[in-house]
Amino acid sequence: MTELTVRHSTLYRYPRAVRFGEHRLMFRPRDSHDLRLLSTRLTISPPAEVRWIHDVFGNSIAVASFKDSADVLSLASEIVVETYAPEEPTFKLEPWARTIPFSYAKDEIPDLARTIERHYPDPDGLVQAWVRTVIREAGAEHTNEILNAVNGAIKARFTYSTRVAMGVQTPVETLELGSGSCRDYALLMMEACRNLGLAARFVTGYLYDPALDGASESMVGAGSTHAWVQVYLPGAGWIEFDPTNGTRGSSNLIRVGVARDPAQAIPVQGSYFGDPVEAFMEVDVRVSCAMEAAA
Repeated sequence: MTELTVRHSTLYRYPRAVRFGEHRLMFRPRDSHDLRLLSTRLTISPPAEVRWIHDVFGNSIAVASFKDSADVLSLASEIVVETYAPEEPTFKLEPWARTIPFSYAKDEIPDLARTIERHYPDPDGLVQAWVRTVIREAGAEHTNEILNAVNGAIKARFTYSTRVAMGVQTPVETLELGSGSCRDYALLMMEACRNLGLAARFVTGYLYDPALDGASESMVGAGSTHAWVQVYLPGAGWIEFDPTNGTRGSSNLIRVGVARDPAQAIPVQGSYFGDPVEAFMEVDVRVSCAMEAAA
């Protein structure tokens, strides 16, 4: 068991006071057998009335409503969690799912259907061609081997870049550019898996970097929100893959939200009222994950 503390602060500055519309905040993880939420604190300035809801995927969303105008909007979240996922995950697949293609059980297909569908245009079949090339070059035959090959290829063959701009690149854009952010990598792997007939969904959350506690190697994507992929495998359920780091399993990952598409899992969404030229001048997102002493 590992205890982690995550502090996430977002700061918006405006040249003059503006009025704020409703903001939707996705900061709070859900308890699970491998992740336990111990405490949470949300601080908002100017003061806001906060109500909690579950979205269509069951994610916890804080909805903040404001009365006061201000030239600074500050959103600060602190969570403390315990993680129980092993560093070297093992999982058992159903015999008929150990090679691709396979068909999901008929009672699962209605719930998985939209996560199996490809969501982004690819008229020239570039994603399909890329994933087939990766599999062929890796000599991968079994489901686990194929997913590990795709996951590792994204890390090895693309240049990681952070982007402040909202949204994601399409999978085709990421292939053509040869670079992307963690969100872009996650989306590319999702569409690659969907091309293989696999159910895949987007995950947003945080990454714990063992280098913070003296480890020799650091992980890419720590210090901000992070994104990765879950693939549904019969017999194993939803399994985490982090193509940014080429890792499998959730030992260093803190899930906050899952969604069918990245646009449905944005940590902060909101609006303000004012002159259109008064766009925010500064956005500061800082996340720190620190390992705490645990009994």
